[in-house]
Amino acid sequence: MPIIKSAKKALRVSIRKHEINDATRAKIKSAVKGVKVGTKSNDKNIDELLSKAYRELDIASKKNVIHKNKASRLKSRLAKSIAKIADVPVEKKAKKSVAKKTTKKK
Repeated sequence: MPIIKSAKKALRVSIRKHEINDATRAKIKSAVKGVKVGTKSNDKNIDELLSKAYRELDIASKKNVIHKNKASRLKSRLAKSIAKIADVPVEKKAKKSVAKKTTKKK
């Protein structure tokens, strides 16, 4: 247990943030699971579930509960799973062609 006054306060703040972060992670898990269950059962309001999941992921990444790359990775995977049931082709980014540089002869 902390003895110094500032350490006691830091412990209180840490516990409070831990509880808030756990609640945020639980919201993310339930939202993502809702989308996954919706895709398996061909739910009609899948768009609402997807937007809720996107919202929760964006909030969590903004508050540094999860890393922004993890949020974008999860959103990408959710979009792919919905595209499978909708039979809509997922757009792939075209690779940029880089021209090779040649050295000039002297």
